[in-house]
Amino acid sequence: MAAGYPNIDIAPFIDHALLTPTATPEQVDQWCEQADRYNFASVCLYPTYVKQAAEILHGKKPKVCTVIGFPTGATTRSVKLYEALEAVENGATELDVVINLGWLKSGNTEAVHREIAEICEETGQVVKVILETNLLTDAEKKIAADIAMDAGATFLKTNTGWNGGATVADVRLLKDITRERVGIKASGGIRTLNQALDLILAGATRLGTSRGIDLIHQRDNPEKVE
Repeated sequence: MAAGYPNIDIAPFIDHALLTPTATPEQVDQWCEQADRYNFASVCLYPTYVKQAAEILHGKKPKVCTVIGFPTGATTRSVKLYEALEAVENGATELDVVINLGWLKSGNTEAVHREIAEICEETGQVVKVILETNLLTDAEKKIAADIAMDAGATFLKTNTGWNGGATVADVRLLKDITRERVGIKASGGIRTLNQALDLILAGATRLGTSRGIDLIHQRDNPEKVE
C-alpha cells in the first residue's frame, strides 16, 4: 500500500474499462480474464462486446458494464432506451448512461429526468449516470445529481474521460450532495495508486479506469509508487 494511506484494497472498486475505439475481441477476452483474476467490480465495454463478455464472465464475480449514449449523451431518448434494453438482453447488468448535457444547460430538466427514469425503470439494472462534471458549473452538477437520484440512478459517475478526468473536489461535492444515497463512480484520468486512493477517501465507491492492472502493480510494489 502507498505510504501514508490506510490499508484499502482497491481491486473491488475498479470498473476495468476498455473503451478505446480500436478495442478488439482479443482484448475483451484479456480484460475479462484480468477482471476475474484480480477481483475487479466489473469490466466496462462498448455495447458491441457485451454478449462476448457476458459469456466469459458467466458465473463469475465481475459484472458486465456497458456505456449508453457514449460519449456525448446527444443521441435521442428512444435510441438510448433501445441501446440500454439491448445491452441488458445481451447480458449487461450495469449501464453507464451519459446525460444530455444540452438539455441540462438549457434548463430542460424534465427531459433529462424522463430519459434517465425510463432507462432505470425499463431495464431494472444498475444505472450509473455520467454527469461529465468538467463541463458543468457546481450549480449544474447539483441539478444533474438531484435529477439522476430522483430518476432512480444507482450511481453518479463523474466523467466519460473524453473531456477531462475525475477530481477529488468533484467527488467531495457529489458526496455532499448525495449524502450516501447513491454510489459515486470517479472516472477519467486515473493513472496512479495515490490518485485512486485520494478519490476513494474523498467518497468514490467505484473507479472507472483502463489502468486497473497498473494500479494493482503499484499496490503490490509500493516501493515504486511515487
